[in-house]
Amino acid sequence: MVLVLGGSVVAIGQIAAGPPGVAAVLLVVFLLLAVRYSPLAFPRSIGAVEAQRRSAEDGRPIVYWRAGCKYCLRLRTRLGRDARRLHWVDIWRDPAGAAAVRAATGGDETVPTVVLAGRPYVNPDPAWVRGQLGQGDGTMS
Repeated sequence: MVLVLGGSVVAIGQIAAGPPGVAAVLLVVFLLLAVRYSPLAFPRSIGAVEAQRRSAEDGRPIVYWRAGCKYCLRLRTRLGRDARRLHWVDIWRDPAGAAAVRAATGGDETVPTVVLAGRPYVNPDPAWVRGQLGQGDGTMS
């Protein structure tokens, strides 16, 4: 929201000072930045404890992520609609999620970290993650 408002202010200032074409380009740049860094591009995050409970019940992977991470965005984008089939935990909003990632990665907060059947995978290939959604006990298919 801050990027959208800031971009609007800069664009209005540019319109008053010069050509409107530059203002339009600046506004588009700010909008793209807002989309890129927005947590709204991701499915709704839940806490790590709740994600672990749900994953134990339905067998779906947990994705630990954070806003602004280009690798998290790549995973989310390439999964498309399938992203909603995973449990997403924002490690910047959930200390238990950050702790789970540090435990899985030897002390680092490297994301995305995908946990499938209790085993962590750091920055896995999106195609591999998608392939895991079709396997298992049938609840994922």
